[in-house]
Amino acid sequence: MSMTTPMKKAFRRGFRDCSPFVAIVIPYALLFGVVARDAGLAVYEVMSMSILVIAGASQFTALALMQEHAPVFIVLLAALAVNMRMAMYSAALVPHLGKAPMRLRVLMAYLMVDQSFAVSVKTYEEEPRMPLEEKIAYYFGCVLAVCPLWYLCTFTGAMIGQAIPAHLSLDFAIPVCFIALVAPMMRSLPHVVAAFVSVLGAILFSWMPYNLWLIVAGCLAMAAGAQMEFYLERRAKRA
Repeated sequence: MSMTTPMKKAFRRGFRDCSPFVAIVIPYALLFGVVARDAGLAVYEVMSMSILVIAGASQFTALALMQEHAPVFIVLLAALAVNMRMAMYSAALVPHLGKAPMRLRVLMAYLMVDQSFAVSVKTYEEEPRMPLEEKIAYYFGCVLAVCPLWYLCTFTGAMIGQAIPAHLSLDFAIPVCFIALVAPMMRSLPHVVAAFVSVLGAILFSWMPYNLWLIVAGCLAMAAGAQMEFYLERRAKRA
């Protein structure tokens, strides 16, 4: 699909809008490369994981469970549970990108990351009249600002991780990244309820082995958010 001038502008705009996350993606990816090598993975194993999964939170979860010698089933289940948010992201993007050609939707699904979703869906909701072609171009602009850096910095961390001074504390990038992503999305009561329940569930079930509290907290949060949406809809109909 050749790009028209409006599509090129949308692509550049997406790249520009997602560029601030570079400051988070770089240390986040470096940290994964360092931690994965420390856990005993070879460089090709680190890169295979990053290229196939492209999901930092899920990769860190799997890595932590592998270090605890958790059963393979538990590792896969926990990683899948953490990555289930991608299914929700996809559902949220269907009204905007659902009519794109199948080959592009497959590629967009593979490249989907938290940052590209958060930035693109916010723009789509603010500009509902944006043409489909421009939405697609905007989305790929967003992912191009993030995904290549994820690969490159993971490789860099895996190669020179031991040379990075411990006092740099690259792990600051993980909470900062998710705060930057989640905070602007707390725009409705169901969102707030889901976030509150997830935090409460994580605290109450932190005793569970193999980080299974992640799965429990996530399921409780999704159920609570959905029930709040249903309650608000019923109340609106009665009014």
